[in-house]
Amino acid sequence: MHELTPEYIPLGSSDIMVSRLGIGTNTWGSFGKADPAMKSAFDAAIDLGINFFDTAEIYQLNGSEMTLGQFLPGAHPKAIVETKIFPLPWRLSAKRLLPALRASLARLNLERVDIYMIHFPLPPVSIEAWMDAFAGAVEMGLVRAVGVSNYNADQMKRAIAALGKRGIHLAVNQVEYSLVRRAPERDGLLDLCKEMGVTLIAYHPLASGLLTGKYTPEHMPPAGRRSLTVTRAEVARVQPVVGLLRQIGEAHGGKTPGQVALNWLIAKGALPIPGAKNLAQMQSNAAALGWRLTSDEVAALDAAG
Repeated sequence: MHELTPEYIPLGSSDIMVSRLGIGTNTWGSFGKADPAMKSAFDAAIDLGINFFDTAEIYQLNGSEMTLGQFLPGAHPKAIVETKIFPLPWRLSAKRLLPALRASLARLNLERVDIYMIHFPLPPVSIEAWMDAFAGAVEMGLVRAVGVSNYNADQMKRAIAALGKRGIHLAVNQVEYSLVRRAPERDGLLDLCKEMGVTLIAYHPLASGLLTGKYTPEHMPPAGRRSLTVTRAEVARVQPVVGLLRQIGEAHGGKTPGQVALNWLIAKGALPIPGAKNLAQMQSNAAALGWRLTSDEVAALDAAG
């Protein structure tokens, strides 16, 4: 396979270098049963220089971690792995972190994970208590860097302060962010991440398929989970945006709307993690790299989205 030469960036202020685009694996595996198509996607990512893989213990009820764990031998440390602990319903103490972490490491076939994150800022355990536990895991050598997910600006500041007391920097905050779902811009989180040296990782970077151009008011997603998150009204609303994405893509050698949307996120300073369950999806994601939108194109998309 033809190899890209993607740009690499550090996660936050850590020494962990990742490609400007990663892969979300929340649909990989079911109870650890790996689809050969997913192995093809993984191998293609590594061959193309895309080295960042996001997972979590709750994805596919541990199945995502188990599936990724089957692929990692021989690829790690070339592959950079991020996983998450879900704080509820049974984890009512930060002491639950180490057993959860060790279970994730076992499923991933790793002795140490690159980034370990808290999935949501949910009570009753405080942000400070969780961050103290994460710092302990770093000091034990089980975690290279700490991240948070779905934290707003104030919650992220608290996490940064708590980790700072142990001499540890927060590396990442993973939140929903796309051209048509832009809360991180409106609430100041994106600017705060840049100010504090935290990498903003963008999940749902294609807005659950809205920005791929495959949905129209006449052609909606099939029944299932995606049909619950993509409404006919929203599909209709984004058609002018998709049209602009397609127009800009043509000016860059025939890039698809989705590839332009991913490149826009990279231009905004985010690290998108689109899903890829097979080789074709992986190759399509990879085509978002190796070129750049102009400042005028970014501004036009800003206004349209």
